[in-house]
Amino acid sequence: MEKNELEIDIKVPNQTRYLSLIGRIGEDIAKELVRYSGNRETLAYHINLVLTEAMVNAIKYANADDPDKMVHIFINITDDELLIKVFDNGQGFDINSVPPPDFEKLEDRGRGIFIIKTLMDCVSYRKVSDGNVLEMSKKLR
Repeated sequence: MEKNELEIDIKVPNQTRYLSLIGRIGEDIAKELVRYSGNRETLAYHINLVLTEAMVNAIKYANADDPDKMVHIFINITDDELLIKVFDNGQGFDINSVPPPDFEKLEDRGRGIFIIKTLMDCVSYRKVSDGNVLEMSKKLR
């Protein structure tokens, strides 16, 4: 059986104009997962959404809208799992202390983390040597 692993390493400027590009890359990857038994269109939409939300958080909060900083995205796909890592240079925060958004007030605070935790199987945010990494994984089998 051939090894079906895909690794993508992307660095883009810390600007929101790259959101749709990164989202589309995630979407296209999901549509190519021929061995995925679920609905690939739905998976593609979900991956676009979590990538976009993770990038918005990195750009706005972690990298403080600094256009000179970069957002680093790493995507690894095996037959069993899709792993996304989004690196930032911010202060970091406790991902488990972010309350779910108040949908009645239609507030944005906490919405991205809520969406990511809802759509992915495993989500963590931790310190690494030169900043932080948001790690999100989804089982493909």
